[in-house]
Amino acid sequence: MSPISRTTPARLTAPATVKLPRLVLIGLALAYIVSGLFMRDPWKSDDVVGLATMLTAVRDGAWLLPQVGHLAHAEEGPLITWVGAAAVRVFGPWIGDISAGRLPNLLWFGITTCCVWYGTYLLGRRAEAQPLALPFGGEPTVRDYGRMLADAALLLFLATVGILQRVHETSEIPAIIAGQAAVYYSLARMLDRPRTGAVTLALSLAACFLTRGWVGGAPTMLAALLAFYPRSALWARRRWLPLVALITALLILAWWIPATHASEYWIRNWKLWNLNNFDWPDAPDLLRTLRDLPWYLWPTWPLALLALWRWRAWCFSPHVWLPLCLLICGVLLLVFIDEPSESEFVMLSVPCAVLAAFSLPTLRRAVVNTLDWFAVMCFSLTAATVWLGWVALNFGIPPKIAHNIARQTTGYVAEISWPATLLSLLVTAGWVALVIWRLRVRPTALWRGTVMSAAGLASTWILLVLLWQPPVDYARSYRVASHELAQAIAQNVRPGECVRGLGLGNGQRASFLVFDNLNFPYDSRCTVVLQQTTRNSLKDGTAAYSDGAEVLWQGGRLADRTEVFRLLRVPPLPAGAR
Repeated sequence: MSPISRTTPARLTAPATVKLPRLVLIGLALAYIVSGLFMRDPWKSDDVVGLATMLTAVRDGAWLLPQVGHLAHAEEGPLITWVGAAAVRVFGPWIGDISAGRLPNLLWFGITTCCVWYGTYLLGRRAEAQPLALPFGGEPTVRDYGRMLADAALLLFLATVGILQRVHETSEIPAIIAGQAAVYYSLARMLDRPRTGAVTLALSLAACFLTRGWVGGAPTMLAALLAFYPRSALWARRRWLPLVALITALLILAWWIPATHASEYWIRNWKLWNLNNFDWPDAPDLLRTLRDLPWYLWPTWPLALLALWRWRAWCFSPHVWLPLCLLICGVLLLVFIDEPSESEFVMLSVPCAVLAAFSLPTLRRAVVNTLDWFAVMCFSLTAATVWLGWVALNFGIPPKIAHNIARQTTGYVAEISWPATLLSLLVTAGWVALVIWRLRVRPTALWRGTVMSAAGLASTWILLVLLWQPPVDYARSYRVASHELAQAIAQNVRPGECVRGLGLGNGQRASFLVFDNLNFPYDSRCTVVLQQTTRNSLKDGTAAYSDGAEVLWQGGRLADRTEVFRLLRVPPLPAGAR
Protein backbone atom coordinates (compact mmCIF):
# COMPACT_ATOMS: atom_id res chain seq x y z
CA MET A 1 0.00 0.00 0.00
CA SER A 2 1.44 3.38 -1.00
CA PRO A 3 1.75 6.15 1.58
CA ILE A 4 -0.82 8.23 -0.28
CA SER A 5 -3.50 5.52 0.10
CA ARG A 6 -2.96 5.13 3.84
CA THR A 7 -5.04 7.03 6.37
CA THR A 8 -3.16 10.25 6.93
CA PRO A 9 -2.58 11.35 10.55
CA ALA A 10 -3.53 14.93 9.70
CA ARG A 11 -7.07 15.95 10.69
CA LEU A 12 -8.03 19.45 9.72
CA THR A 13 -10.99 21.57 8.68
CA ALA A 14 -10.99 24.62 6.44
CA PRO A 15 -11.43 27.17 9.30
CA ALA A 16 -8.15 25.95 10.82
CA THR A 17 -6.28 27.13 7.73
CA VAL A 18 -7.71 30.64 7.54
CA LYS A 19 -5.12 32.95 6.06
CA LEU A 20 -2.70 34.72 8.37
CA PRO A 21 -2.44 38.34 7.15
CA ARG A 22 0.80 38.82 5.23
CA LEU A 23 1.38 42.15 6.96
CA VAL A 24 1.43 40.40 10.34
CA LEU A 25 3.94 37.78 9.19
CA ILE A 26 6.24 40.21 7.40
CA GLY A 27 6.00 42.82 10.15
CA LEU A 28 6.83 40.27 12.84
CA ALA A 29 9.83 38.99 10.87
CA LEU A 30 11.15 42.51 10.27
CA ALA A 31 10.72 43.52 13.90
CA TYR A 32 12.53 40.33 14.92
CA ILE A 33 15.63 40.89 12.79
CA VAL A 34 15.96 44.69 12.86
CA SER A 35 15.73 44.98 16.65
CA GLY A 36 19.17 44.68 18.15
CA LEU A 37 20.96 44.59 14.81
CA PHE A 38 21.94 48.26 14.57
CA MET A 39 22.80 51.10 16.96
CA ARG A 40 24.89 48.97 19.32
CA ASP A 41 28.54 48.10 19.76
CA PRO A 42 29.89 44.81 18.43
CA TRP A 43 30.30 42.29 21.24
CA LYS A 44 33.04 39.78 21.79
CA SER A 45 33.87 37.33 20.41
CA ASP A 46 32.22 36.03 17.21
CA ASP A 47 30.30 39.24 16.58
CA VAL A 48 33.32 41.53 16.57
CA VAL A 49 35.70 39.00 14.95
CA GLY A 50 33.42 38.63 11.93
CA LEU A 51 33.19 42.40 11.59
CA ALA A 52 36.97 42.73 11.92
CA THR A 53 37.58 40.40 8.97
CA MET A 54 35.27 42.55 6.84
CA LEU A 55 37.03 45.78 7.81
CA THR A 56 40.46 44.22 7.23
CA ALA A 57 39.41 43.20 3.73
CA VAL A 58 38.33 46.76 2.93
CA ARG A 59 41.24 48.56 4.59
CA ASP A 60 44.11 46.20 3.78
CA GLY A 61 42.81 44.39 0.70
CA ALA A 62 42.71 40.95 2.39
CA TRP A 63 39.71 39.74 0.39
CA LEU A 64 40.74 36.23 -0.59
CA LEU A 65 41.74 34.95 2.87
CA PRO A 66 40.06 36.36 5.99
CA GLN A 67 42.34 38.16 8.43
CA VAL A 68 41.96 40.16 11.63
CA GLY A 69 44.51 42.87 11.06
CA HIS A 70 47.90 41.15 10.74
CA LEU A 71 46.54 37.88 12.17
CA ALA A 72 45.33 35.17 9.78
CA HIS A 73 41.78 34.16 10.69
CA ALA A 74 42.03 30.62 9.31
CA GLU A 75 38.68 29.45 10.61
CA GLU A 76 35.35 28.87 8.92
CA GLY A 77 35.45 30.28 5.39
CA PRO A 78 35.59 33.52 3.41
CA LEU A 79 31.94 33.98 2.40
CA ILE A 80 30.79 36.25 5.24
CA THR A 81 33.97 38.31 4.80
CA TRP A 82 33.28 38.81 1.09
CA VAL A 83 29.65 39.79 1.49
CA GLY A 84 30.28 41.95 4.55
CA ALA A 85 33.28 43.72 3.03
CA ALA A 86 31.27 44.47 -0.10
CA ALA A 87 28.54 46.02 2.07
CA VAL A 88 31.13 48.08 3.96
CA ARG A 89 32.70 49.26 0.71
CA VAL A 90 29.35 50.32 -0.76
CA PHE A 91 27.41 51.57 2.27
CA GLY A 92 30.16 52.34 4.79
CA PRO A 93 30.67 55.98 3.71
CA TRP A 94 26.95 56.62 4.23
CA ILE A 95 26.00 54.76 7.40
CA GLY A 96 29.34 53.88 8.99
CA ASP A 97 31.44 50.75 8.71
CA ILE A 98 29.94 48.94 11.71
CA SER A 99 26.34 49.41 10.54
CA ALA A 100 27.26 48.54 6.96
CA GLY A 101 28.92 45.33 8.11
CA ARG A 102 25.62 44.25 9.64
CA LEU A 103 23.55 44.72 6.48
CA PRO A 104 24.34 41.17 5.25
CA ASN A 105 22.42 39.87 8.28
CA LEU A 106 19.30 41.14 6.56
CA LEU A 107 20.31 39.18 3.46
CA TRP A 108 20.97 35.95 5.39
CA PHE A 109 17.73 36.33 7.32
CA GLY A 110 15.78 37.04 4.14
CA ILE A 111 17.20 33.94 2.44
CA THR A 112 16.41 31.82 5.50
CA THR A 113 12.83 32.97 5.93
CA CYS A 114 12.00 32.76 2.22
CA CYS A 115 13.50 29.30 1.86
CA VAL A 116 11.84 27.93 5.00
CA TRP A 117 8.48 29.34 3.98
CA TYR A 118 8.52 28.41 0.31
CA GLY A 119 10.16 25.01 0.79
CA THR A 120 7.46 24.06 3.32
CA TYR A 121 4.77 25.44 1.03
CA LEU A 122 5.98 23.22 -1.80
CA LEU A 123 6.03 20.13 0.39
CA GLY A 124 2.74 20.95 2.10
CA ARG A 125 0.90 21.00 -1.22
CA ARG A 126 1.99 17.49 -2.14
CA ALA A 127 -0.56 14.65 -2.00
CA GLU A 128 1.34 12.73 0.70
CA ALA A 129 1.02 15.59 3.18
CA GLN A 130 -2.69 16.34 2.72
CA PRO A 131 -5.12 15.90 5.64
CA LEU A 132 -7.79 13.23 5.72
CA ALA A 133 -10.75 14.00 3.45
CA LEU A 134 -13.88 14.55 5.56
CA PRO A 135 -17.06 12.53 4.80
CA PHE A 136 -19.18 15.62 4.11
CA GLY A 137 -16.43 17.92 2.88
CA GLY A 138 -15.04 20.91 4.68
CA GLU A 139 -11.36 19.99 4.51
CA PRO A 140 -8.96 22.80 3.52
CA THR A 141 -7.88 23.39 -0.03
CA VAL A 142 -4.41 22.29 -1.07
CA ARG A 143 -3.20 25.88 -1.33
CA ASP A 144 -4.61 26.98 2.03
CA TYR A 145 -3.17 23.92 3.74
CA GLY A 146 0.28 24.44 2.25
CA ARG A 147 0.23 28.14 3.16
CA MET A 148 -0.78 27.37 6.75
CA LEU A 149 2.08 24.90 7.13
CA ALA A 150 4.56 27.36 5.62
CA ASP A 151 3.40 30.12 7.98
CA ALA A 152 3.71 27.76 10.94
CA ALA A 153 7.21 26.64 9.95
CA LEU A 154 8.43 30.22 9.66
CA LEU A 155 6.80 31.27 12.94
CA LEU A 156 8.26 28.25 14.74
CA PHE A 157 11.68 29.11 13.39
CA LEU A 158 11.28 32.66 14.72
CA ALA A 159 10.16 31.22 18.06
CA THR A 160 13.31 29.08 18.46
CA VAL A 161 14.94 30.44 21.60
CA GLY A 162 18.57 29.55 20.93
CA ILE A 163 19.06 31.35 17.63
CA LEU A 164 17.64 34.69 18.80
CA GLN A 165 20.87 36.46 19.65
CA ARG A 166 23.07 34.66 17.15
CA VAL A 167 21.14 35.71 14.02
CA HIS A 168 21.89 39.31 15.01
CA GLU A 169 25.66 38.80 15.07
CA THR A 170 28.14 39.45 12.25
CA SER A 171 29.38 35.88 12.46
CA GLU A 172 29.16 32.75 10.35
CA ILE A 173 26.00 31.55 12.10
CA PRO A 174 23.39 33.60 10.18
CA ALA A 175 25.07 32.61 6.91
CA ILE A 176 25.21 28.88 7.67
CA ILE A 177 21.54 28.89 8.68
CA ALA A 178 20.71 30.58 5.38
CA GLY A 179 22.82 28.06 3.47
CA GLN A 180 21.11 25.10 5.10
CA ALA A 181 17.65 26.62 4.55
CA ALA A 182 18.55 27.11 0.87
CA VAL A 183 19.59 23.43 0.65
CA TYR A 184 16.20 22.46 2.09
CA TYR A 185 14.33 24.66 -0.41
CA SER A 186 16.43 23.37 -3.32
CA LEU A 187 15.68 19.74 -2.50
CA ALA A 188 11.96 20.54 -2.33
CA ARG A 189 12.17 22.49 -5.61
CA MET A 190 13.85 19.59 -7.42
CA LEU A 191 10.67 17.54 -7.04
CA ASP A 192 8.78 19.67 -9.55
CA ARG A 193 11.49 21.77 -11.24
CA PRO A 194 14.64 19.65 -11.19
CA ARG A 195 16.83 21.97 -13.25
CA THR A 196 16.14 25.02 -11.08
CA GLY A 197 16.48 22.97 -7.91
CA ALA A 198 19.77 21.42 -9.05
CA VAL A 199 21.36 24.80 -9.72
CA THR A 200 20.22 26.34 -6.44
CA LEU A 201 21.27 23.18 -4.57
CA ALA A 202 24.79 23.45 -5.97
CA LEU A 203 24.97 27.13 -5.04
CA SER A 204 23.70 26.38 -1.55
CA LEU A 205 26.14 23.53 -0.90
CA ALA A 206 29.07 25.63 -2.08
CA ALA A 207 27.90 28.50 0.12
CA CYS A 208 27.79 26.20 3.17
CA PHE A 209 31.35 25.07 2.49
CA LEU A 210 32.61 28.60 1.92
CA THR A 211 30.93 29.69 5.16
CA ARG A 212 32.19 27.04 7.61
CA GLY A 213 34.49 24.72 5.67
CA TRP A 214 33.82 21.03 6.18
CA VAL A 215 32.04 21.72 9.47
CA GLY A 216 29.28 23.42 7.48
CA GLY A 217 29.74 21.64 4.17
CA ALA A 218 29.92 18.00 5.24
CA PRO A 219 26.51 17.73 6.99
CA THR A 220 24.66 19.58 4.23
CA MET A 221 26.36 17.60 1.46
CA LEU A 222 25.65 14.33 3.25
CA ALA A 223 22.02 15.37 3.81
CA ALA A 224 21.61 16.25 0.12
CA LEU A 225 23.02 12.86 -0.86
CA LEU A 226 20.85 11.03 1.66
CA ALA A 227 17.76 12.80 0.28
CA PHE A 228 18.18 10.75 -2.92
CA TYR A 229 17.69 7.46 -1.11
CA PRO A 230 16.06 4.93 -3.52
CA ARG A 231 12.76 4.84 -1.60
CA SER A 232 12.40 8.63 -1.63
CA ALA A 233 10.62 10.72 -4.25
CA LEU A 234 13.90 12.40 -5.21
CA TRP A 235 15.31 9.10 -6.48
CA ALA A 236 13.58 9.82 -9.79
CA ARG A 237 15.69 13.02 -10.03
CA ARG A 238 19.03 11.31 -9.39
CA ARG A 239 20.30 12.02 -12.91
CA TRP A 240 20.77 15.65 -11.83
CA LEU A 241 23.25 14.74 -9.09
CA PRO A 242 26.35 14.82 -11.37
CA LEU A 243 25.44 18.39 -12.40
CA VAL A 244 25.03 19.40 -8.75
CA ALA A 245 28.38 17.85 -7.85
CA LEU A 246 30.13 19.49 -10.82
CA ILE A 247 28.84 23.01 -10.13
CA THR A 248 29.54 22.69 -6.40
CA ALA A 249 33.10 21.51 -7.02
CA LEU A 250 33.79 24.28 -9.54
CA LEU A 251 32.57 26.97 -7.15
CA ILE A 252 34.68 25.64 -4.29
CA LEU A 253 37.77 25.22 -6.47
CA ALA A 254 37.35 28.77 -7.79
CA TRP A 255 38.31 29.89 -4.27
CA TRP A 256 40.51 27.00 -3.18
CA ILE A 257 43.05 27.09 -6.03
CA PRO A 258 43.98 30.79 -5.74
CA ALA A 259 43.84 30.52 -1.94
CA THR A 260 46.48 27.75 -1.88
CA HIS A 261 48.79 29.91 -3.97
CA ALA A 262 48.16 33.04 -1.92
CA SER A 263 49.19 31.73 1.51
CA GLU A 264 50.39 28.27 2.37
CA TYR A 265 50.39 29.27 6.05
CA TRP A 266 46.70 30.27 5.99
CA ILE A 267 45.65 27.10 4.16
CA ARG A 268 47.64 24.90 6.54
CA ASN A 269 45.93 26.47 9.54
CA TRP A 270 42.55 26.19 7.83
CA LYS A 271 43.10 22.45 7.29
CA LEU A 272 44.15 22.03 10.93
CA TRP A 273 41.04 23.89 12.11
CA ASN A 274 38.79 21.61 10.05
CA LEU A 275 40.54 18.42 11.14
CA ASN A 276 40.73 19.37 14.81
CA ASN A 277 37.02 20.14 14.91
CA PHE A 278 36.11 16.52 14.26
CA ASP A 279 36.67 13.83 16.85
CA TRP A 280 35.28 10.51 18.03
CA PRO A 281 32.24 10.72 20.31
CA ASP A 282 33.07 11.78 23.84
CA ALA A 283 30.68 10.98 26.70
CA PRO A 284 31.07 14.30 28.61
CA ASP A 285 30.54 16.28 25.39
CA LEU A 286 27.43 14.27 24.52
CA LEU A 287 25.98 14.70 28.01
CA ARG A 288 26.63 18.43 27.88
CA THR A 289 24.93 18.58 24.47
CA LEU A 290 21.91 16.67 25.76
CA ARG A 291 21.69 19.16 28.62
CA ASP A 292 21.91 22.30 26.48
CA LEU A 293 20.13 21.31 23.27
CA PRO A 294 16.54 21.09 24.61
CA TRP A 295 16.70 24.69 25.80
CA TYR A 296 18.34 25.86 22.61
CA LEU A 297 15.72 24.28 20.31
CA TRP A 298 12.68 25.07 22.41
CA PRO A 299 9.78 24.94 21.46
CA THR A 300 10.34 23.07 18.20
CA TRP A 301 12.07 19.85 19.27
CA PRO A 302 9.11 18.19 21.10
CA LEU A 303 6.86 18.93 18.13
CA ALA A 304 9.50 17.66 15.69
CA LEU A 305 9.75 14.36 17.55
CA LEU A 306 5.98 14.11 17.62
CA ALA A 307 5.85 14.71 13.86
CA LEU A 308 8.31 11.88 13.25
CA TRP A 309 6.16 9.55 15.32
CA ARG A 310 2.80 10.57 13.83
CA TRP A 311 4.11 10.50 10.25
CA ARG A 312 6.29 7.38 10.73
CA ALA A 313 4.37 5.46 8.02
CA TRP A 314 5.21 8.33 5.64
CA CYS A 315 8.91 8.39 6.56
CA PHE A 316 10.10 8.52 2.94
CA SER A 317 7.52 11.05 1.81
CA PRO A 318 9.24 14.34 0.95
CA HIS A 319 7.58 16.43 3.68
CA VAL A 320 9.13 14.12 6.30
CA TRP A 321 12.19 12.75 4.56
CA LEU A 322 13.80 16.02 3.44
CA PRO A 323 13.86 17.77 6.84
CA LEU A 324 14.68 14.43 8.47
CA CYS A 325 17.82 14.09 6.33
CA LEU A 326 19.00 17.52 7.48
CA LEU A 327 18.13 16.62 11.06
CA ILE A 328 19.99 13.30 10.97
CA CYS A 329 23.13 14.87 9.53
CA GLY A 330 22.94 17.74 12.01
CA VAL A 331 22.81 15.24 14.87
CA LEU A 332 25.75 13.32 13.41
CA LEU A 333 27.71 16.56 13.36
CA LEU A 334 27.04 17.01 17.07
CA VAL A 335 28.20 13.46 17.76
CA PHE A 336 31.46 13.68 15.82
CA ILE A 337 32.40 17.29 16.52
CA ASP A 338 34.85 18.24 19.25
CA GLU A 339 33.04 20.18 21.99
CA PRO A 340 29.81 21.02 20.11
CA SER A 341 28.42 24.48 20.78
CA GLU A 342 25.82 26.90 19.45
CA SER A 343 27.69 27.06 16.14
CA GLU A 344 26.67 23.43 15.58
CA PHE A 345 23.29 23.55 17.35
CA VAL A 346 22.01 25.95 14.69
CA MET A 347 22.15 23.15 12.11
CA LEU A 348 19.07 21.66 13.80
CA SER A 349 16.95 24.81 13.92
CA VAL A 350 15.57 24.72 10.36
CA PRO A 351 14.70 20.98 10.16
CA CYS A 352 13.14 21.03 13.63
CA ALA A 353 10.97 24.02 12.72
CA VAL A 354 9.78 22.35 9.50
CA LEU A 355 9.01 19.02 11.15
CA ALA A 356 7.28 20.82 14.02
CA ALA A 357 4.99 22.55 11.52
CA PHE A 358 3.91 19.19 10.09
CA SER A 359 3.04 17.96 13.57
CA LEU A 360 0.38 20.66 14.06
CA PRO A 361 -2.32 19.10 11.83
CA THR A 362 -1.98 15.85 13.79
CA LEU A 363 -2.59 17.43 17.20
CA ARG A 364 -5.88 17.49 19.01
CA ARG A 365 -7.44 20.86 19.71
CA ALA A 366 -6.83 20.52 23.45
CA VAL A 367 -3.11 19.95 22.89
CA VAL A 368 -2.86 22.96 20.58
CA ASN A 369 -4.62 25.11 23.19
CA THR A 370 -2.22 23.90 25.87
CA LEU A 371 0.79 24.89 23.78
CA ASP A 372 -0.90 28.19 23.06
CA TRP A 373 -1.44 29.02 26.72
CA PHE A 374 2.05 27.91 27.63
CA ALA A 375 3.42 30.50 25.19
CA VAL A 376 1.17 33.18 26.70
CA MET A 377 2.28 32.43 30.27
CA CYS A 378 5.96 31.90 29.44
CA PHE A 379 6.51 35.08 27.46
CA SER A 380 4.35 37.19 29.73
CA LEU A 381 6.66 36.07 32.52
CA THR A 382 9.82 36.85 30.54
CA ALA A 383 8.51 40.32 29.62
CA ALA A 384 7.73 40.98 33.28
CA THR A 385 11.22 39.77 34.23
CA VAL A 386 12.83 42.21 31.79
CA TRP A 387 10.87 45.07 33.34
CA LEU A 388 11.70 43.89 36.87
CA GLY A 389 15.40 43.89 36.07
CA TRP A 390 15.14 47.36 34.55
CA VAL A 391 13.45 48.69 37.68
CA ALA A 392 16.17 47.10 39.83
CA LEU A 393 18.90 48.62 37.67
CA ASN A 394 17.50 52.14 37.71
CA PHE A 395 15.76 52.34 41.10
CA GLY A 396 17.48 49.68 43.21
CA ILE A 397 14.27 47.75 43.92
CA PRO A 398 14.28 44.89 44.80
CA PRO A 399 17.71 45.27 46.48
CA LYS A 400 18.96 41.71 45.97
CA ILE A 401 18.37 41.78 42.21
CA ALA A 402 19.86 45.28 42.02
CA HIS A 403 22.98 44.06 43.83
CA ASN A 404 23.43 41.12 41.42
CA ILE A 405 23.08 43.42 38.42
CA ALA A 406 25.56 45.90 39.89
CA ARG A 407 28.15 43.13 40.27
CA GLN A 408 27.97 42.47 36.52
CA THR A 409 28.09 46.16 35.55
CA THR A 410 30.70 47.56 37.93
CA GLY A 411 31.13 51.28 37.37
CA TYR A 412 28.05 51.68 35.19
CA VAL A 413 25.94 54.75 35.88
CA ALA A 414 22.32 53.98 35.10
CA GLU A 415 20.48 56.57 33.04
CA ILE A 416 16.89 56.29 31.83
CA SER A 417 16.29 56.82 28.13
CA TRP A 418 12.72 58.06 27.98
CA PRO A 419 12.24 57.44 24.21
CA ALA A 420 13.35 53.82 24.69
CA THR A 421 11.14 53.50 27.76
CA LEU A 422 8.10 54.80 25.91
CA LEU A 423 8.74 52.43 23.01
CA SER A 424 9.06 49.58 25.51
CA LEU A 425 5.71 50.49 26.99
CA LEU A 426 4.19 50.39 23.51
CA VAL A 427 5.71 46.94 22.84
CA THR A 428 4.39 45.71 26.18
CA ALA A 429 0.97 47.13 25.38
CA GLY A 430 1.07 45.35 22.01
CA TRP A 431 1.80 42.02 23.71
CA VAL A 432 -1.01 42.59 26.22
CA ALA A 433 -3.37 43.42 23.35
CA LEU A 434 -2.38 40.20 21.59
CA VAL A 435 -3.10 38.19 24.74
CA ILE A 436 -6.48 39.91 25.14
CA TRP A 437 -7.26 39.14 21.49
CA ARG A 438 -6.45 35.48 22.17
CA LEU A 439 -8.75 35.51 25.22
CA ARG A 440 -11.71 37.16 23.55
CA VAL A 441 -11.65 35.93 19.96
CA ARG A 442 -10.53 32.34 20.57
CA PRO A 443 -9.40 31.82 16.95
CA THR A 444 -9.68 28.41 15.34
CA ALA A 445 -6.71 28.94 13.02
CA LEU A 446 -3.96 26.43 13.63
CA TRP A 447 -1.29 29.15 13.49
CA ARG A 448 -2.57 30.84 16.65
CA GLY A 449 -0.10 29.10 18.96
CA THR A 450 2.86 29.71 16.68
CA VAL A 451 1.96 33.39 16.39
CA MET A 452 1.83 33.70 20.18
CA SER A 453 5.22 31.98 20.54
CA ALA A 454 6.96 34.01 17.84
CA ALA A 455 5.38 37.30 18.92
CA GLY A 456 6.16 36.59 22.58
CA LEU A 457 9.83 35.88 21.91
CA ALA A 458 10.12 38.89 19.60
CA SER A 459 8.49 41.13 22.21
CA THR A 460 10.90 39.94 24.88
CA TRP A 461 13.86 40.51 22.59
CA ILE A 462 12.71 44.01 21.66
CA LEU A 463 12.25 44.87 25.34
CA LEU A 464 15.75 43.61 26.07
CA VAL A 465 17.17 45.73 23.26
CA LEU A 466 15.32 48.88 24.27
CA LEU A 467 15.78 48.65 28.03
CA TRP A 468 19.06 46.80 28.42
CA GLN A 469 21.24 47.76 25.46
CA PRO A 470 23.26 50.48 27.27
CA PRO A 471 24.31 48.27 30.23
CA VAL A 472 24.94 45.30 27.93
CA ASP A 473 27.13 47.45 25.69
CA TYR A 474 28.96 48.64 28.78
CA ALA A 475 29.54 45.06 29.96
CA ARG A 476 30.48 43.50 26.61
CA SER A 477 31.97 46.28 24.49
CA TYR A 478 35.64 47.32 24.34
CA ARG A 479 34.93 50.78 22.91
CA VAL A 480 36.08 52.75 25.96
CA ALA A 481 39.12 50.53 26.60
CA SER A 482 40.08 50.75 22.93
CA HIS A 483 39.89 54.56 22.90
CA GLU A 484 42.02 54.75 26.06
CA LEU A 485 44.58 52.39 24.53
CA ALA A 486 44.70 54.37 21.29
CA GLN A 487 45.31 57.56 23.25
CA ALA A 488 48.06 55.89 25.30
CA ILE A 489 49.78 54.65 22.13
CA ALA A 490 49.61 58.10 20.56
CA GLN A 491 51.17 59.66 23.66
CA ASN A 492 53.87 57.09 24.44
CA VAL A 493 54.99 55.31 21.28
CA ARG A 494 57.95 57.05 19.67
CA PRO A 495 58.45 57.49 15.93
CA GLY A 496 59.78 54.28 14.43
CA GLU A 497 58.54 52.08 17.27
CA CYS A 498 55.97 49.34 16.74
CA VAL A 499 53.54 47.67 19.14
CA ARG A 500 53.19 43.90 19.27
CA GLY A 501 50.56 41.86 21.06
CA LEU A 502 51.12 39.36 23.84
CA GLY A 503 48.37 37.00 24.95
CA LEU A 504 45.66 38.90 23.08
CA GLY A 505 42.46 36.96 22.47
CA ASN A 506 40.76 37.02 19.07
CA GLY A 507 37.83 39.05 20.38
CA GLN A 508 40.05 41.64 22.03
CA ARG A 509 42.35 41.96 19.03
CA ALA A 510 39.33 42.33 16.74
CA SER A 511 37.72 44.94 19.03
CA PHE A 512 40.80 47.18 18.99
CA LEU A 513 40.89 46.95 15.21
CA VAL A 514 37.18 47.72 14.77
CA PHE A 515 37.03 50.69 17.14
CA ASP A 516 40.41 52.35 16.51
CA ASN A 517 42.04 50.45 13.65
CA LEU A 518 44.82 49.18 15.94
CA ASN A 519 46.95 46.31 14.62
CA PHE A 520 49.40 44.32 16.71
CA PRO A 521 51.84 42.12 14.74
CA TYR A 522 53.87 39.19 16.07
CA ASP A 523 57.21 40.96 15.64
CA SER A 524 59.81 40.30 18.33
CA ARG A 525 61.68 43.46 17.29
CA CYS A 526 58.85 45.64 18.64
CA THR A 527 59.92 47.12 21.98
CA VAL A 528 56.38 48.20 22.91
CA VAL A 529 54.09 45.36 23.98
CA LEU A 530 50.34 45.27 24.55
CA GLN A 531 49.83 42.53 27.10
CA GLN A 532 46.54 40.91 28.03
CA THR A 533 46.66 39.26 31.44
CA THR A 534 44.66 38.94 34.66
CA ARG A 535 44.61 40.94 37.85
CA ASN A 536 45.54 37.83 39.84
CA SER A 537 48.63 37.27 37.65
CA LEU A 538 49.73 40.84 38.24
CA LYS A 539 49.10 40.50 41.95
CA ASP A 540 51.19 37.36 42.41
CA GLY A 541 53.86 38.41 39.89
CA THR A 542 53.32 35.54 37.41
CA ALA A 543 52.43 37.78 34.46
CA ALA A 544 55.06 38.13 31.74
CA TYR A 545 57.32 41.16 32.08
CA SER A 546 56.49 41.52 35.77
CA ASP A 547 60.05 42.81 36.19
CA GLY A 548 62.19 44.92 33.94
CA ALA A 549 59.44 46.57 31.88
CA GLU A 550 58.18 50.14 31.90
CA VAL A 551 54.41 50.31 32.28
CA LEU A 552 53.12 53.01 29.92
CA TRP A 553 49.41 52.36 30.47
CA GLN A 554 47.15 49.93 32.24
CA GLY A 555 43.40 49.56 31.79
CA GLY A 556 40.51 47.45 30.65
CA ARG A 557 36.77 47.18 30.99
CA LEU A 558 35.52 48.21 34.41
CA ALA A 559 32.80 45.56 34.16
CA ASP A 560 35.42 42.80 33.87
CA ARG A 561 36.95 42.04 37.26
CA THR A 562 39.68 39.72 35.96
CA GLU A 563 40.92 40.93 32.58
CA VAL A 564 43.50 43.71 32.34
CA PHE A 565 45.66 45.19 29.58
CA ARG A 566 49.11 46.72 29.97
CA LEU A 567 51.10 48.76 27.47
CA LEU A 568 54.76 48.05 28.21
CA ARG A 569 58.13 49.20 26.93
CA VAL A 570 60.53 46.29 27.18
CA PRO A 571 64.26 46.02 26.55
CA PRO A 572 65.10 45.07 22.95
CA LEU A 573 66.00 41.44 22.40
CA PRO A 574 69.59 40.60 21.54
CA ALA A 575 70.19 40.31 17.83
CA GLY A 576 70.76 36.56 18.03
CA ALA A 577 67.43 35.97 19.85
CA ARG A 578 65.24 37.54 17.20
